[in-house]
Amino acid sequence: MAIITVSRELAALGDETAHELAKLLDYRFVDKQSLEDRIKSYGFAEKKIEKFDERKPSFWASLSQDRDDYLHFLKAAMYEEAASGNCVLIGRGAFVIFKDLPNLISVKLVAPKEIRLERVKSYFHCDEKRARQIIEQSDHDRDGFHKYFFDKDWFESEHYHMTLNTGSLHPNTAASLIKELKDMMVSKETENLSRIALSELSLAHKIVNHVLYEKSIPVHFLDAAVSNGSVVLHGVANSQSSVEAAVAAVKEVPEVKSVQSEIQVVQEYSVMP
Repeated sequence: MAIITVSRELAALGDETAHELAKLLDYRFVDKQSLEDRIKSYGFAEKKIEKFDERKPSFWASLSQDRDDYLHFLKAAMYEEAASGNCVLIGRGAFVIFKDLPNLISVKLVAPKEIRLERVKSYFHCDEKRARQIIEQSDHDRDGFHKYFFDKDWFESEHYHMTLNTGSLHPNTAASLIKELKDMMVSKETENLSRIALSELSLAHKIVNHVLYEKSIPVHFLDAAVSNGSVVLHGVANSQSSVEAAVAAVKEVPEVKSVQSEIQVVQEYSVMP
C-alpha cells in the first residue's frame, strides 16, 4: 500500500499527471470532488467548504468554529480514503496530513512562469495581464491555506520527496518518474509500518470526534496522541469537570487501552462560535 500526494502550481499539469499516475499504478484517484463529497456526508455544509478550500480563510472565518470543523472533517475524509488502500491524493495539504507515514510519496509539480502564463491564457481565453493575475492569486491562496492550517511554506521544496518541472514533461513521463520513485521507496516493511501508523492516526481522530462531536464536551484544540492503544490528550478546557468528562468519553472508544490527560484548565476560555 502506498499513499502518493500531488501538490501543484496552477497550470503545472497537476490533475493530468495525477490521473495518469493513478491509471499507471491502478490506484484510486482522490480529487477535490471526492473529498468534498465525504466532508458533506459528515454534515458539513457546502457553503462552509467554499470558505476554506485551498485558500487562507478571511479574518472572521479564521476565528470561527467552522475553521476547526473543516480541518477535522478534511482529515477524516483523507483518513477514510487512505484506509481504503492505494491512492493518489491531489492538493489540500495531504502531504502534511500524512507526513509521518513511511509509505508516503509526496510530489510537487511546478512549471516556468512563462509556460504557466501561456497555459492559463489558452484555458481561460484571456490576455497575459489577466493570466498573470489568476496565477498570482492561485499561488497566494494555496500558500496561505498551507501556512494557516498547517504552518507550512507551500513553496519550500523540503516538504516533498520529488519536485518535477512539467514545463517540458508530458504527464505520462511525469507519472512514470513518480512510479519509479514509489517502487524504490515503498517496501513490505514500510507498508506494514504505515498500516500501524495509519491505524493510530485514525484512532486518534476517532477519539477527537467522539469527545467533541458526539459527546459535545468543550475542550479546545483537543489532540490525541496514540501509541499501541495508549492515549495522551492535549488541549484547553475551562473546567476540571470537562477534563474528566473527556477522559471518560475516550475510555468508551474501542481499541483504547489507557488514557492520560495533559489538558490544561484555563477558566473562561472560549472561541467565537
